[in-house]
Amino acid sequence: MTKPPFKVLILCTGNSARSIIAEYLLRARGAGRFEVHSAGAKPTGRVNPLALWVLHRHYGIEAGEARSKSWDEFKDVKFDLVVTVCDHARETCPVWPGQPVVAHWGSPDPAAYEGPEELKKQLFVRVAAQIARRVDLLCALPEEQLLAPQLRAIGEQYNVDAEGRPEAHS
Repeated sequence: MTKPPFKVLILCTGNSARSIIAEYLLRARGAGRFEVHSAGAKPTGRVNPLALWVLHRHYGIEAGEARSKSWDEFKDVKFDLVVTVCDHARETCPVWPGQPVVAHWGSPDPAAYEGPEELKKQLFVRVAAQIARRVDLLCALPEEQLLAPQLRAIGEQYNVDAEGRPEAHS
């Protein structure tokens, strides 16, 4: 008997960049172990084109069907893991049915950066690399550790600052 996929919901405020990147990276790298969705507290209604660009250019992932949606779409779904990727989503995260593990994997918002396009692209690349590293850590966990504190600890690893530079650990 095969085990059903581990159900994951990735949340941020706008569901236009970080959560979309995380959703598609986990889908691609999870090799069928995960059923992955993303949503937002206040969805923008559109996916940031640079999120699609970084997924395609740096990870070979086509995410043209991605859409920005409200977490209300999933209010009755029982997830195993709910991951917030921004502080606002962490603070306003609703209670989910089935008592999923809730973990915070905060990242700077590359969509909020105001400056030259090339620097914005660099920030998307760095934030996507941070998310990819965390996704890889999740994918490396054996089945018996998927509901353990290790999931929360992933968010404390491989951090980048608001400009997307790796943070020094003391």
